[in-house]
Amino acid sequence: MKFEYSAGAFVYRKRASSVELLLLKRKGSNAYDLPKGHIEKGENAVQAAIREIKEETGLNATFLPYFQTSTRYIFTRKKVKISKSVKFFISRAQSNKVTISDEHSGYVWCDINKAAALLKYKDLLEILPQVKEYILRYEAIQKLNNGYLQLPRTMDTWELSKNFVPGDGPLNPEIMLIGQAPGANEDIQRRPFVGRSGQLLDRLLKETRIERKNVYITSVVQFFPFKNREPTKDEIALCKPFIERQISIIKPKYVVLLGRIAARAILEENSVSENRGHIVTKDGIKYLITLHPSAVLRFPKNEPLLKEALKTVAEELKKDKKENVNTIKD
Repeated sequence: MKFEYSAGAFVYRKRASSVELLLLKRKGSNAYDLPKGHIEKGENAVQAAIREIKEETGLNATFLPYFQTSTRYIFTRKKVKISKSVKFFISRAQSNKVTISDEHSGYVWCDINKAAALLKYKDLLEILPQVKEYILRYEAIQKLNNGYLQLPRTMDTWELSKNFVPGDGPLNPEIMLIGQAPGANEDIQRRPFVGRSGQLLDRLLKETRIERKNVYITSVVQFFPFKNREPTKDEIALCKPFIERQISIIKPKYVVLLGRIAARAILEENSVSENRGHIVTKDGIKYLITLHPSAVLRFPKNEPLLKEALKTVAEELKKDKKENVNTIKD
């Protein structure tokens, strides 16, 4: 059997009330497909997808962060069986001007439901629902963040930094981590948990076999409180609707609340020590309260407590997956 490797993307544009996918019509056929092609020698999948989009549509590709999926199928060409693996990304079109290549006879922008009717390839139809969900989550988070970062301008008094630190990570994660607020390093880099607390968290995630790239990380308050003070009750109340909306958009299986501020804001629990390690289910999502990494930096002897919480979530996810497999078999 021969093996081939390709890359491509679901290219979409945002309309007033919907999103539309770009489908290409193959020359001499009624079949519609996506921009995709072989990964050439010296290319990786991302580079190949960017090149193919440019060659087949004339568009410059920018991919949604963290999303990647793949398909595999077997077909026969000149009596030779070929196993084809294709990696797909999602690209948000910045222009409506499409210039198709010679291998296509036309194109169409259509909503995702219509795309499902036009696409005949089984592998694409199988991943289309997750692509649709990811796009909708991305657009919802972008809209939410655009409103959130304007918050300082709407207040008569504002004692936090005006630098907005958005959440970071995939929008279809199993695990979401919520901390207190950005620190000085986060304020500069505009990313959560990149300072000493973040370095500790990264290490513990790795030790418990949780990859940070698979986790969505954010904070109750997403603006830096100067001098690393705690955000006030009023500041937390002001930001609470935004973090609640993030949770509802992302819909993780597990949310780990790092520290007292996060526990109080999300579950109205004031004590970490009394509630640490217990899993609480709310609106179909499982929450676990534990220490904030900064508390471990102050008292290193407490590191095993934070590590144990992360380990608990990792083990619970394994149980969930095993139960799902058994259910399918039954």
